[in-house]
Amino acid sequence: MDPKNILVIAIARFGDTLLITPVIHALKERWPNARIHVLAHKRSACILQHNPDIFSVKPFSKKRARWRGWLPHKPYDLALVYGNDHSLVQYARRQSQHVVAFAENNQKQSDITWVAYPKELMVAQKERALLINALGIYPTNWQLRYSISSEEKQFAQQFIESNALINKHIIGLQLQSFPAKAYRDWPIEHFLQLAKQIMTHDEQAYFLLLGGKESQQVAIELAKKIGTEHCLALAGQVSMRENAAIMAHLSLYIGVDTGPTHLAGALDIPMVAMYHSYHPGCYLAPLQHSCCHIIQHPIALADASREDSMSDISVANVWHVVSDILNGIKVKQ
Repeated sequence: MDPKNILVIAIARFGDTLLITPVIHALKERWPNARIHVLAHKRSACILQHNPDIFSVKPFSKKRARWRGWLPHKPYDLALVYGNDHSLVQYARRQSQHVVAFAENNQKQSDITWVAYPKELMVAQKERALLINALGIYPTNWQLRYSISSEEKQFAQQFIESNALINKHIIGLQLQSFPAKAYRDWPIEHFLQLAKQIMTHDEQAYFLLLGGKESQQVAIELAKKIGTEHCLALAGQVSMRENAAIMAHLSLYIGVDTGPTHLAGALDIPMVAMYHSYHPGCYLAPLQHSCCHIIQHPIALADASREDSMSDISVANVWHVVSDILNGIKVKQ
């Protein structure tokens, strides 16, 4: 097989979309002359922009898949389909000479290779690589990939300068996960207590409160309590890509299990990530990261439920890890 055009379909939230970037990189390493085209969720496609491994990124949906691709010409030599949606798989079969997709059991047909879902939990990046394992490709580079454009770098630098953050230890606090999984959120009062301890330890600390529109009011209220001379509520104020460019200037990222935490991993920012008992960090945290500290909920997965409270992760526990990082921290210029 020597594909010239490869299609990757991944209709998912942006954190899960980032998790396929090691697979895309491995495909590009195997077939450097191939053009890799990605169809992604309309809200997640931007996360893959400017990635040098990718030739094109377009928004797509399961609904579109039902109505597209019925002409006889097949523009792709190989397609990978993430998710278990019949319409996406059928679209890929209409568009590509060969398709690799997940199913309940391993099976190979003339135009499709079915890869069995793992029977047990496994590391998220490696689970996604099962599709290319079926092609004889075994990645060794597992770091998530995200690229910032020159314009975005300029925007972030202007942001740093206009907010007088040069020579500050900028600490990003990702306050919340998305609403459907709010049980993964660490209490806001815990974030406040942690911020106070950090300020006592480091007078150069400055906090950026991160998140989307849903976290905007929470961030504003927390910023008032921390003090505006030490804090800015950024949640809901910038686009996802602008937020990422600013995050690249962080000296430290502290957050719960959500998309921006995957992004912090891709940017290789020193980070502390907190994971709920129901979603263990050993399966979800960044791999091959230079400075990633996982704080896992104390209840074991075998006994876990969504009702377990993230308040069981104490401020003292998080501070113990954060203080070690701060003691060796360097200001990002």
